[in-house]
Amino acid sequence: MADSFLSPGIDPPSPTLSARLRELAAFLAAPGAGRLTEEQRALALGIARRLVADAAVRIDPALDADAMWHNWLTEGLPGADRLAPLCFARAEEHRWREQSAQRAAVAPLVAGTDDVAEDPATVADTAMSAIDRAYLTLRIADRRRFDALGNPCLAPADLGGDVWRALLLDVAAWRLVAAARDPALAARLGEAVRAELARHADAAGIDRAAAAYHELLDAAGALPETAATAIARHDWPTLVGLAAAASHRSYGEMALALLTAEAAALPSLLAPLRIERSALAPLEASLAMLADRAVAAGGTAADDYAALLQARADALSSPGDGG
Repeated sequence: MADSFLSPGIDPPSPTLSARLRELAAFLAAPGAGRLTEEQRALALGIARRLVADAAVRIDPALDADAMWHNWLTEGLPGADRLAPLCFARAEEHRWREQSAQRAAVAPLVAGTDDVAEDPATVADTAMSAIDRAYLTLRIADRRRFDALGNPCLAPADLGGDVWRALLLDVAAWRLVAAARDPALAARLGEAVRAELARHADAAGIDRAAAAYHELLDAAGALPETAATAIARHDWPTLVGLAAAASHRSYGEMALALLTAEAAALPSLLAPLRIERSALAPLEASLAMLADRAVAAGGTAADDYAALLQARADALSSPGDGG
């Protein structure tokens, strides 16, 4: 068969040239695809770097975090298998939220709380209900997942104890090796790790905030309505937090589950929130517009026939409807 990339000046093209021309055609057909792939990589690396720098300053303010990071990029990041899913989930969530922010502004449910940075206990409670305060706490926990410049990061309070402990030990070990294994420094670093882990055990992150908010909404019978409102407003942190609490999963796990789910799997995934199927349309549309989304092959899990049947049933009218 004649090569589809034949041109008057090339007769016939080499296999290598044909491959390059196909690559060029694919790029011209979707010029943003390559950039978005690089964007995903850059976001995830940035999140990992900020987490490493956060751990470094807690272990030893004198530690050269830039030198350690560049060394790890060359030699391999310790615990990469633990950090990769967390960084990727945070990066994809950030891309999703940035895209939504360009299409729909997310106003706070509680008036006047959009720029609040202080602890909710310092906010006057005269006009705030327990549910309002829980929502404010959730928003503040989410704000801690950004650095001072607005870049996405992982808050240590949101990490599992094992992950944070392993990272602290990796950072401390690097510092110790850089100092020629000084025994006195080893003792100080060990105490720094111990103290930081004690602080971490008492830290309240986004999972705890989401669980408290979910509990109050559920008790008040307002969970489905609040979740549906969050979808309509593209308030994805609230939706992810409530879905995570309702499913007894972490915020990061739920965010990644939503971001990699096909539309047919969403009703099953969000079933604990008891949302009407029709209310999911803005969520489906938002996820569908996210370029380079890592959707699971085949949509729903092979054995999740309940979700498949539900999706088909929702698309059909009941035999008696509209008679």
